[in-house]
This record gives sequence, C-alpha cells and structure tokens, in this order.
Amino acid sequence: MSTMDLRGQTRVLDGNRAGAYGVLLSRPDVIASYPITPQTPLLETLYKFEAEGLLAAEMVEPEGENSAMGVLLGACAAGGRTFTASSSQGLSFMNDAYLLAAGNRFPIVMAIGMREQVSPHGVVAGQQDAVLVKDHGWIQIYMESCQEILDSMVMAYRLAEDSDVQLPVNVCYEGFFLSHHSQRVEIPRQEEVDEFLAPLKNMQRLKWTLDDPMVFSSYTVPAELFTEYRYKACAAHQRAKGKFDEIDREFGRQFGRSYGGQIEEYRTEDAEVVIVSMGCSTGTAKVVVDKKREEGLKVGLIKIRMFRPSPRERLIKALNGKKAIGVIDRSVCYAWNCGHNFVELKTLLSDLDTPAPLLLDFIGGLGGADITASHVERVIDRTCAAARGEKQSPVTWLSLE
Repeated sequence: MSTMDLRGQTRVLDGNRAGAYGVLLSRPDVIASYPITPQTPLLETLYKFEAEGLLAAEMVEPEGENSAMGVLLGACAAGGRTFTASSSQGLSFMNDAYLLAAGNRFPIVMAIGMREQVSPHGVVAGQQDAVLVKDHGWIQIYMESCQEILDSMVMAYRLAEDSDVQLPVNVCYEGFFLSHHSQRVEIPRQEEVDEFLAPLKNMQRLKWTLDDPMVFSSYTVPAELFTEYRYKACAAHQRAKGKFDEIDREFGRQFGRSYGGQIEEYRTEDAEVVIVSMGCSTGTAKVVVDKKREEGLKVGLIKIRMFRPSPRERLIKALNGKKAIGVIDRSVCYAWNCGHNFVELKTLLSDLDTPAPLLLDFIGGLGGADITASHVERVIDRTCAAARGEKQSPVTWLSLE
C-alpha cells in the first residue's frame, strides 16, 4: 500500500497537499502544469501520486504556462477531465490560452496559489494575480482554509462539467498562507467522491471526435453569432450561481461540511454593521467578530466565496437593512484608488430595498503582510463609528498607519 494514500483519513496537510488530494479524488484524465512558487508543491504531490500508482492521469511536462493550458484545451475538447495550476507571472504568461478556455466553454479546473505580481517584485502572498483576470470568463472561488481547498476542488469539477454551466473554474487560495500552512484536513474516501461526481456521467458535453468533427476557436462571422456566444456565456455564469449553492448543499449532506455556496453569512441576522472578507483572513475576522459581539456590538461578517460570477442577489439580500459595511480588500484597483471588492459592492448599493449603508474600504495584506486581529478590530471600530455618524476616510491602507 502506498504511504501517500491517505484517502479516508484525517491528517495535518498544507493547502497545496490538500488541493492535490482533491484533484486525486476527482480522477482527472490529463494534468499539465508548469511549476511556479507557491503552487509547485501541489504539482510535485500529483507527480508522486502518479509515480506510486495512485493517479491514473496523463502527466504532461510543458515548457511553460501557456503551453500547459494549450495542452488542456485539446484534452478537454476531446472530452477529458483536466487540471492545471499557476500563480502570479505564470498566470499572466498563460493569458491568451486562459482566455481561449473560457471562450470555448471548456470545463477545466485550475488552482491559483495567489501571489503578488511585479512591480515591485515580491514572491509573497496577495490576491492581485487572480482579481486581475476576474473578467476573463472563468468562474472564481476563493478559499478560507485547507479543508475548503480540498472540498472545493471536488465541487469545482461538479460545477464546471454540469450541462447547464460548462465553464472553467479557478480554485483560488493565498500562497504561503494557505499553500504552505498546515491544518487539520479530513480526506474523503474515494467511493464517496465517486458517488458525488457520478451525476456528471449523464451530463451532455461537446466533444471533438473524428466521427463527429467540429471547429473550435474559429473566426466568428457574422457579428450576431459572436454576440450570441457572449450572451450564452453570460447566461451560463448566471446559472452557475444557483447551481453552486445546490452543489454546496449536496456536498454538506454527503460529507458533513458546507460553506454557504456563493457567500457565507456569519452572525449577520441581527447585525447593524457587516464586515466583508474574501480568502484566508476570514478566519481571523470571525474570531474578532465574536469578541466584538461579547462587547455588545451588533456586527456580522460576509465571506465572499464566489467572486465570479458576482453573487449579486445573495449579497443584496444579506446587506439589506445594514447601517454600514467595512470591506477588507487584499488587492488594489488602481483606477478607483481602492480594492476590487469595494468597487463590486459599490455597484450594489443602489439595488438595495433599504437605504444604502455607508461603505468603507480597508486595504491590507499586500506584499505578504498578515491581516491581524488588530487590523480587523480597527476595521470594525471605524465601520461602527461611521454607522454612528462619525466621519471616516472612505479608504484606509491598514499597513501604512
């Protein structure tokens, strides 16, 4: 028996290894990936699985990230289940093939071990690489824990290959924080995951075969046909939202773990003030929310799990009636001098049924910096002050204070 076969066991794993077990359990046919920090250990683990006979996948070693995605475009077009991973500059180098994957509606699953991009240069944690491709047509899911990485890999295949979706999915987690930090992880049994993914066997999917040839990525004429492609892709993204909620609930029934689907609401029912987070800082934020609750503050938290497509309807419902919202952003939107989630939420305020709450942005965790409990306390205190009518800066750079 392989020493690496931990399926059905509970172990302490870092995020990369947890992700690798999620891939293993999903039984991909083709894996092509180029190593780049901090996702490299995930790829190394998959190669070890293959060497020990645990993983029956075709392992392709390309000369770069663009070629890695190119391999998967062909494999997926032929009907294969595929996987790759990248980070930072590697994701940028992959860009044109990354766009082709979404435009052709190929259900590829890809991990992004999120990392800052140049310049200045820093091989450090950040969400900037993933948010910069947020409108390239991929579904994006952001992780809080190592357990969620493993579970979301499995859910990503169920979502991507669904007949009503047929879109590529990114599983995004902060490099070095989640990729290299170790946590308790329950690894499902293979039979359980096979049962969870079994409905995909009955899903209809376009496949390129010699018996039924077709053309992918051709020049699209007339323009009305191009527009139809875009319209149908947008419609698929909208269908993916409700589908993801259903998949999360089903996963919870089968495995005893669920994450709220598109968003997770934490102590928001009677909250007057809400903090919005995305990624691994959410765990710290929940601890601080509990502390502030003990002090008598009516504060709650919303974790954005599905960033693309936007969980617009769920957010509108969750934010109705709130007095103030504090957004923790681990990225920068240069054009608006704020973070990306702040811009996203700003667009929702006019759609609320109740008077629009005050909205504050707090940028932190850039360049590998931690988002500490002290930072979250300041976020909550200033957001509560804004709710009381005290003037606050609309954007605060936490690490510069």
